[in-house]
Amino acid sequence: MAPPGEPTLIDVDLMRRALDLARRAADLGEVPVGAVVYESVTGGVLGEGFNRRQIDADPTAHAELIAIRHAAAAVGDWRLNQCTLAVTLEPCAMCAGLIVNARLGRLVYGTDDPKAGAVASLYHLTTDRRLNHRVEPIAGVLAEESAALLRSFFERLRDADP
Repeated sequence: MAPPGEPTLIDVDLMRRALDLARRAADLGEVPVGAVVYESVTGGVLGEGFNRRQIDADPTAHAELIAIRHAAAAVGDWRLNQCTLAVTLEPCAMCAGLIVNARLGRLVYGTDDPKAGAVASLYHLTTDRRLNHRVEPIAGVLAEESAALLRSFFERLRDADP
């Protein structure tokens, strides 16, 4: 097991899976964010998702929300204490609140989101001592790959928009 605050080999492996999901989102014209919820010790995948806001015409269809919903259904409980969420982009306020409310045991994410990140960039929702549950994030796991995927997606959008 990795020291506290450091990713495990399972974390890195499942971040790669989240990146694959993010690529699927990009192929569908969605902002490339992918997420996987797994058992922290074994790495058994319980839920996964990628952004579907455009496809579903749903402002809440973020990768994290989809993955957490699938995991809760798989476990049969809304409490996901023994689970880790790996997501390619720092969660927004909605998703950071969901992470706290789902009682996730661990959070691993790729790149920071300076415009909407609510874990470290703009807010610190997952570690706010005023809340009844806290999740210390492990940031920067495969950060460059996550950032490169987002950069190339938005560059393609800008190039397509005359």
